Amino acid sequence: MKQATTILSFDTPGRGLCDITRTIADWHRETGIGEGLLTLLCRHTSASLLIQENAAREVRGDIVDWLDRMAPEGRHYAHDDEGPDDMPAHLKATLTGVNLTIPVIGGRLALGTWQGIYLAEHRRAPHRRQVALHLIGT
Repeated sequence: MKQATTILSFDTPGRGLCDITRTIADWHRETGIGEGLLTLLCRHTSASLLIQENAAREVRGDIVDWLDRMAPEGRHYAHDDEGPDDMPAHLKATLTGVNLTIPVIGGRLALGTWQGIYLAEHRRAPHRRQVALHLIGT
């Protein structure tokens, strides 16, 4: 068994879904591990990770809009240390999750045809986000 780890940084433009599939796949290829399991962890509490539709851009917009309805900004939260989008961002990360596990089969991430890996930025302002990767396999 071999293992590979790294921490990748991504600049987000503000609220939305950033496609990080290519960066993850490029890193995977460099490891030389052809069969195994890749684990990803978003190292933040106001951003998250998703596997989602990568063809129709409207899907991403609809997801962001839905999350805004599920966790709207407002003065009804006790926690607002960093502004009115602070607590809603934490709730959205709770709903969507901060880790993913993806099988590696035949030298490729075993994503479906229309699946991509997305870093979901839940804050309005741009941020620099980190995703930790751990790959184990042969």
